[in-house]
Amino acid sequence: MLVLFTDTDTDLTPQEAEELGYRMISMPYSISGTETYPYVDFQDFDSHGFYQQLREGTLPSTSAINPMNYMEYFEPVFAEGNDILYVHFSRAMSATFAAMDQAVEELRVKYPQRKFYTVDTKGITIGSLNIVKEIGDLYKAGKDINEILAWAKEEVDRFAVYFFADNLTFFRRSGRVSGMAGVMGNMIGVRPIIHMDENGKMVSIGKERGRINAIERLVAYVEELADDIYSHRVIVAHADAPELAKKLADLLIEKFGVKLRIEITVVNPTAGSHCGPDTVGVSFHAKHR
Repeated sequence: MLVLFTDTDTDLTPQEAEELGYRMISMPYSISGTETYPYVDFQDFDSHGFYQQLREGTLPSTSAINPMNYMEYFEPVFAEGNDILYVHFSRAMSATFAAMDQAVEELRVKYPQRKFYTVDTKGITIGSLNIVKEIGDLYKAGKDINEILAWAKEEVDRFAVYFFADNLTFFRRSGRVSGMAGVMGNMIGVRPIIHMDENGKMVSIGKERGRINAIERLVAYVEELADDIYSHRVIVAHADAPELAKKLADLLIEKFGVKLRIEITVVNPTAGSHCGPDTVGVSFHAKHR
């Protein structure tokens, strides 16, 4: 039997994980020295409360989980005689995968008959979520591991994600976005436009003054790059900015019609620790990233 895993950095909720057959790996964040594991230390994410803390000056941090954490997730599955497929956020964005590799190597020695597969979504939040959900659909439809991996090889680079950051403080501190120097000055009201590239890294590709201009820029990217868009989800994410997310969704429906399969979700707190409140983005099936 094949067991699916994903992680909380992909924005999948426990309810969605149960529906699609995933087990969740919790990626922690820390506030004032207190480490929190999403959906382990709390059942429901209080997104407004979390992002309000950030608006009031709190600066969270994140950290990689250790090999023992991964062992605790994976070993029971191998011990039951099952194989694992882990669909995860971008390997290029975290040192946590070195710990994962160490744990898996130890487990392979102990369970030589077991198989461990991964799909690197080369994304985070909704860039990963779109792929996680598509693979979950394939799994529920009875596709085997070879079919799933073949799909991922062709399709991972066809899911684009574009978003804007509302507050540069968080990305300035995280250092996880390349090309930000041009918008890091005292430019009040400027929102950097960021996307996930083919290497799984966040890159700043432009800037807009004002939230509405930034939203319209995201719509323009969807118009330019969309491919077979009606056969796939279009996922809009926000960091406690539901009105902005609805504005983006409404503009997309205006452009593409009501057949668009739009979903709106909230950015998870671990990723939100880096992007900050009022970030808004969109993920869609594209000609390229």
